[in-house]
Order: sequence, then C-alpha cells, then structure tokens
Amino acid sequence: MRVSSSTNTPEAALPVSPGRRAWLRFKRNRMGFWSLIVFGVLLAISLCAELVSNDRPLLARYNGHWYAPIVQQLPETTFGGDFPTPTDYLDPFIRQQFAKPGNFVLFAPNRYGARTLNYYAKAPNPAAPSADNWLGTDERGRDLLAQLIYGFRVSALFGLALMFTGTALGVLTGAIQGFFAGKTDLTLQRLIEIWSSMPDLYLLIIFSSIFQPSLALLLILLSAFGWMGLSDYVRAEFLRNRQLDYVRAARALGLSNWQIIRRHVLPNSMTPVVTFLPFRMSAAILALTSLDFLGLGVPAGTPSLGELLAQGKNNIDAWWISLSTFSVLVVTLLLLTFMGDALRDALDPRKADK
Repeated sequence: MRVSSSTNTPEAALPVSPGRRAWLRFKRNRMGFWSLIVFGVLLAISLCAELVSNDRPLLARYNGHWYAPIVQQLPETTFGGDFPTPTDYLDPFIRQQFAKPGNFVLFAPNRYGARTLNYYAKAPNPAAPSADNWLGTDERGRDLLAQLIYGFRVSALFGLALMFTGTALGVLTGAIQGFFAGKTDLTLQRLIEIWSSMPDLYLLIIFSSIFQPSLALLLILLSAFGWMGLSDYVRAEFLRNRQLDYVRAARALGLSNWQIIRRHVLPNSMTPVVTFLPFRMSAAILALTSLDFLGLGVPAGTPSLGELLAQGKNNIDAWWISLSTFSVLVVTLLLLTFMGDALRDALDPRKADK
C-alpha cells in the first residue's frame, strides 16, 4: 500500500480543536445553524432601527444646504415653515417643500419612528395595513412595523442583559457550592431554598407600585430570581469535577483554590452553562412580554411586544395587531429553541463525529 505524503493529507485527517469540532457539529444541524443566521440578521436590523424605520430623513438638501435630520433637531422654519417648532416631516407642506426643484430628501425604508403619530392619516386608528402603513397602526396611531422593530430590539437586548447577569450569578454560586462542598454547600443550598420560596411576582407588583417602572428595575428584580436554575447545573458539574485526577494534580502543584477553579474546573464545567444560554434568553423575552402584557413592564410609550398583545386583546377587530405581534414572538422563541437544541447536541461529548 502506498502511503501518501504529508502535503496530500486530507483535511479530515488533520487535528481539530475541541472548539472547532463543536462548531462543525453545530453547523451540521441545519435548523440550528440557519436559526442563528436569521436571528443574527433580525438583531442587526433592530440595532440599526433608526436607519430602517424613522420619521426623520437620513439626509436632506434644501436651498443649497445639506442637513442630517436623523441627528439634528431642526425647526420648521429651516424648511420654509412659520413656527420654530420641531419639523414634522410627515406634514404635506414639508413634503411639498422638498419636492421643489433643487431640493432632495432621503428617508428610511419605513417613514415612521417608534413614537411617531401621523396626524395626517387617512383612516381612523387602529388602521388596517395599507401603502402608508405596511402592517397597519395600533390604537394610538403608531406604525405597527416600527413598533415591532423597536420592540424586538428592546426584548432582545433585555434578554441578553438578563441572560448574562443570571449566568454570572448562577456560575458564581454554583462554583462556590460545588467546589468547596461540605458546610459551604449545605449553608448556601438552604439559603437558596429560602430565597426561591419568595413570591417574585408579588415583589414585582409591590416594587412597580413604589418605583417608576423601568427596564433597570425589571432587570434587577428578575436577575435576583433567575439564576437559581443554572446554579444547580454548575454545582453538579463542580461536585463531579473536583474529585478528578487533574484537580488533585493541580493541588499537588500548589495552585490556590481560585486558580484551580478559574483555570481547570470552570472550563470543564461550561457545557451545561453554554447550552443553557439560548433557553435562558427565550425565558427572559417571554417574561418581559408577559409583564408588559399585564402592565408591569416597561414605562409607558416604550415599544413593547407585550403591550401590542394587550392592544390586540382589547381590539379584536384589529386582527393585524395580534397576528403580526404574535408571529414575531413565536418566530423569535422558535429560533432560540432551535439554536439551543443544536448547541446542546454540538457540546454533547457522547456525540461522535461522523
């Protein structure tokens, strides 16, 4: 049998790092991989929402002068109006001014912002989908597409923030319990059981009646209760790994407990943590939506999927509100679920590469 040279060694025979091996397994799960792509695109669009959906022009030229209304608060007198109030670019008079020869204006694809009220609408609110409002308007006259774009951004960023804070608290407490075990584990476990028995929904209602509703308040309250499930997984991994030979070898070399945790035990205990992240984020988005639906979430006027669902419940005839909002919420949760399933399979050591 002829042995091929090293230059002709097939790519599959080259050594592959564990991280790349997990990534290749993740890519083989087509549903999870494309869910990651779609969710990334949706998140990128929402992060650039001001460039996609805005009632202010991105760029304007009037009487030989260039303006950037998206970052400038220009009075109406700048464009030939009579009053020094902020320009309403939906005003037919302002549109006529820009339609004159020599003038130019560049709008976002959707000409409505998160809080835009069109005082020149042709139909009463809530209005059905039309050429002016592609998905219709809500009961306040706000463009529904703009509400969904900005509302998705609020939900996604809140979910990411809650996921990271909950993960940090869960990993910290689980690592301390699992590594030191004994009385430390017993004491912290009893304290966690007491803390978990507190009614978090009632606390949310009480704090919402005392303090001004805000995303920061919601983040603090939900973070205080959302880390305990992950803590149990991390605790179990540390209890298992602390008995292995590499930990004993590290102790024999004189490494401190925190060095052993940071360099050795924690990296080998991250599989359940990473697998938990997409499901944690979907739970955070669903929690925010539920609280907004009940009126305990974000401040009034903030784009919110939960508030739109509440509007849909109160306006059954305006089917476009419930349908579009429910579709965005379901698609978001499905994407995160598919990503979580693919990530779990990719990090499963029992899954052999084919």
